[in-house]
Amino acid sequence: MSYGHAEKIARSAAGKVPVAAEEASAGGRIDPRLCDSPEVRSILAERDIGGLFRAVKATGISYRRIAALVGMSQSEVSEIISGRRVLAYNVLVRIAEGLGIPRDLMGLAYADEPGDTYDGAEAPTPPEVDEAMQRRRFLNAVIGTVVPAVFHHVVPPELLTPMEPLRPPVLTPLPSRIGASDVEALRTLTERMRALARHYGGQAETISAVAHRSTRLMDVTGNKHVKADLESALAELHTLAGWSAFDSGAAPDAIRGHFSCALDFAMGAGDNYRASNALYHAAMTMQNDAPNESLDLLQIAQYRLGQGIGSPHPRASVLDSWLHLDSAHALLMLGHKDAARSKLVHAREGWNPDDAFDAADFDHVTALAHRDLGMLDSAEALTVSSMRTWGREHRRDAAQASITLATIHVRAGEPDGLRLAHEATQMVATLHSQRARERLVPLAAALDSRRGSDYQQLAQMARQVSASRAA
Repeated sequence: MSYGHAEKIARSAAGKVPVAAEEASAGGRIDPRLCDSPEVRSILAERDIGGLFRAVKATGISYRRIAALVGMSQSEVSEIISGRRVLAYNVLVRIAEGLGIPRDLMGLAYADEPGDTYDGAEAPTPPEVDEAMQRRRFLNAVIGTVVPAVFHHVVPPELLTPMEPLRPPVLTPLPSRIGASDVEALRTLTERMRALARHYGGQAETISAVAHRSTRLMDVTGNKHVKADLESALAELHTLAGWSAFDSGAAPDAIRGHFSCALDFAMGAGDNYRASNALYHAAMTMQNDAPNESLDLLQIAQYRLGQGIGSPHPRASVLDSWLHLDSAHALLMLGHKDAARSKLVHAREGWNPDDAFDAADFDHVTALAHRDLGMLDSAEALTVSSMRTWGREHRRDAAQASITLATIHVRAGEPDGLRLAHEATQMVATLHSQRARERLVPLAAALDSRRGSDYQQLAQMARQVSASRAA
């Protein structure tokens, strides 16, 4: 999808209803025409059940109905959607039969005799799909979810496989009923984990485990308003889990699995702000490797943010500024400097940060754009302003701003560049953030460009820390 195309799709969506969704929602099983799609046949051949459930959902069948058809609870379906692999042969057969999918499309044999069974057999290793295709499938899934009226124009969606757990989860008892206090407790826990991640970086294993356990709360009884609030809280939690997975250096499919869950929960709750927020964070994880797809997601996020009815979310204008700012970064990577400058102007127009930390974060990210535009003086001023705000509880953010400042000073040949680079490298070495380690690469390159053994030795040290895995 090229720059601007996502906006055209979004504008054309109003008033249209896909025929496939109308027919599918009226019937019990899936529309058999879905299996005619080459992309869905690929999903079936790979036995990607998360991707299958997503494709079925996009035709208009709810996850609740899918759970009933395949003989699972809603929480089991949610876990599969968020990446749990289905390997047991008998479960695969039950899913195929429940959805009315011919077994041969999933490579499942038909029992020759009444007593023949295949319980416990594992699926063969599916063919590998390269990362570019995985990103494209994720983007198509987003379009199919956020702009459903154009589903017939895009590849049927697919969720991807998150990190394999280190050990089987211990399923603690769930409450008998969900109330407002339970949702508030979940929101509080999410914010505490966010603070932990900002201090140390990483934390993917802990936050992912909490996100998967908390998803089971959707199976607990509660009134519709509380359940909608729970979906919004789960959207926030899975967005944090996806970002923490990215910061920890997890596999891309682990990251996308959480963002896909976040988007599903936000859309289920009718929460346009959190849907847009999930898309925004997903876009940032793609920015370096796939700036065009990142830009597409940012445009879709802006479209979704503008779909609210009634009073907007109190942070809607703040998020809109962030969407403009990160769009500027994607445009810079694509070589569109004039368009990037325009986005930077728009980002500041409605900027009204909630607190000093929000302002400091925005200043630092703006500084990165100014650095890439060659505006080193303003980049330095913004970075210094950012660094004045971060306290000891924000070590990850302080370290990343320190890297930026050190890189600027080393490039400019400032005498304190060596000291700043050494301090920044030492700060990063103490963090659990893989993303911060990766940001040492341009600093090492800047050090390499300077003459002198001190610069060369520090460049080697920065590369060693960058190449190491966070604890």
